[in-house]
Amino acid sequence: MKKLLPLVLSLFFAFAPLSKLCAKEVKILIAENKPSLTVEASGPFKITNQATGKKYIVKKGGKFTVSGNKKEVKAGSIKSTSALLLQPSSAKDSFTLNGGKYNGKLLIKTASSGVDIIEQTDLENYLLGVLPYEMSASWPLEALKAQAVAARTYTLKSIEDKKTGDFDLYSDVRSQMYKGGAKVYDSVQKAVEQTKGQALTYKNGLFYTYYHANCGGHTDPMPWIKDPIKPLSGAKCGYCAASKSAKWQATIPLESINKFLKQNKIPGTFKSVSVGKKESSGRAKTLRIKTNKVTKEVNCNTFRVAVGSTKMKSCFLTKISGRVLTGKGYGHGGGMCQDGAKGMSEAGKNYKEILERYYPTSKIKEI
Repeated sequence: MKKLLPLVLSLFFAFAPLSKLCAKEVKILIAENKPSLTVEASGPFKITNQATGKKYIVKKGGKFTVSGNKKEVKAGSIKSTSALLLQPSSAKDSFTLNGGKYNGKLLIKTASSGVDIIEQTDLENYLLGVLPYEMSASWPLEALKAQAVAARTYTLKSIEDKKTGDFDLYSDVRSQMYKGGAKVYDSVQKAVEQTKGQALTYKNGLFYTYYHANCGGHTDPMPWIKDPIKPLSGAKCGYCAASKSAKWQATIPLESINKFLKQNKIPGTFKSVSVGKKESSGRAKTLRIKTNKVTKEVNCNTFRVAVGSTKMKSCFLTKISGRVLTGKGYGHGGGMCQDGAKGMSEAGKNYKEILERYYPTSKIKEI
């Protein structure tokens, strides 16, 4: 589709209200400040010009270009000085963009040098697009159910705090990995449906149910939380050792270390790195960076993110030899160990037992 022709004028449009706790709609930023991108509609859809109130109906799907800047946005030939709302004509229709397949409404907004695209979709539908990318659709059902409850809780807490303005969550590791709910896996659908409406609480309130790939044998308090609550204070795992993420070794590039030194105003030439303070499990809490001028103690997770969290996979370090680091686990180490959840499920544990282990003293509540 190369051109969109105005067919129907709409005189009224209203956004559905979003409640604090029992939210039914989630807003996810799926494209950020993009000068242009290609969108493909699988079938008919509607467009509402948020600036004028006009509504257009596109009778056939197809590919079209979305583009814009801080003054206007375009979808095909339709323009707006603020935003355009695209809505599939039926539940079976969807939009494909950026490698994802979305069946919610797409709000296309002006950005500083392009467009932001925010999908508005149902909470449970959102989870269908999270689980296959935070775990794997091939994993045991009980592990997927534990992930569904954790992801649902994280989502509701994010909405409750509402720190991101026009949207509730990012579609990447800043929030949760998400590629749209239009592509449905049977196992994921079962996990979401069988836990529908369930969230974790602590002292009758929601909390951020963090999770990570592999804990290396023991979870720990979140590295960026000063006073962690009991469910995020750490727990013994014992079910993740068989994963390929259980052990790793990496050589940290000198260029990455020098960049970290410069960003943190640490003078001198890099000489060595060693473990400083540790958590009770043995995970490094701080690292000592030694140069030819100073020795500086830094937060391990801050260093890990700076030099590359896919290279330095965790702060659970077992050996350091120069710039060669050897360690256990993958991720920040807080909350639920996903490989551990898989291992528990394979050992016959159910999703409630999994959640009890990784978020001790928390309670499952129907919302």
